Amino acid sequence: MKKLIIVLTIFIPAIAAAQLADSSKRLLPVQAANFRDIGGYKTTDGREVVWGKVYRSAAIDKLSDADVELLGKKGIYTVVDFRGTAEAAAAPDRLPKNTDYTLSPAGSENLPDAAHMVTLLKEGNFLEKMYGAEGIKYAGDRFRPLFMKLLTVNKKEAVMYHCTGGRDRTGMATALLLYILKVPQETIEADYVASNVYLEKMYRNMFAPLAKMSGLTEEAVEKEMALRPELIRSFFKAINTQYGSVENFLQQEMAVGPKEIAALRATYTK
Repeated sequence: MKKLIIVLTIFIPAIAAAQLADSSKRLLPVQAANFRDIGGYKTTDGREVVWGKVYRSAAIDKLSDADVELLGKKGIYTVVDFRGTAEAAAAPDRLPKNTDYTLSPAGSENLPDAAHMVTLLKEGNFLEKMYGAEGIKYAGDRFRPLFMKLLTVNKKEAVMYHCTGGRDRTGMATALLLYILKVPQETIEADYVASNVYLEKMYRNMFAPLAKMSGLTEEAVEKEMALRPELIRSFFKAINTQYGSVENFLQQEMAVGPKEIAALRATYTK
């Protein structure tokens, strides 16, 4: 944990520390990693992202009955799952009754198994490819259902979205939403890399076996797999390169134009 906090603070010390400082309010006390509220962030136009309306998480298949009850109390009755079909079937979500659940598996149907992951680690730049031009081709289909739900959900309820680790697919979705809400880039990056700390236990259980299988050191595996601000910058750069702007991407791939952007800002900032 200490090592990962050091890595995180090296990236963006002041902003990252501020993001983690309010973790007692941001993190939901449930049996799921990285389950957190994206509220509270200041925007460039003097507003603030509202609390209690949008949540992001890692897998939620191990939620207890009390956790599921808490989701209901929080009004989380709309869930978008970015996992692949087999990935989701292997660990089904635990959700309150009558939850509006959407599986949005674009780009997730052929995730690498352990052996393939070892090959990718040895080749290097695995995450750079995921966040760059190779991954952007799936972004519209993957994230469109989430933004449609954000635009149409009952205003008294909340939306939650997740994947398995709650860091890559979920991190890109969060970056897009925070961008729309006019959250500064450095804050977007802080929210993104904070997963390095919130997922510390998962990392510890993942890096050692991958190092053993690949013959790489744990430090080398961590360097390849840890989230870095440069990755989310690559994501935005790939969008801008292909579409000319994030706004063009939103309009062309997700039917989110000026009217929808205004509606999202009106609903999710104050």
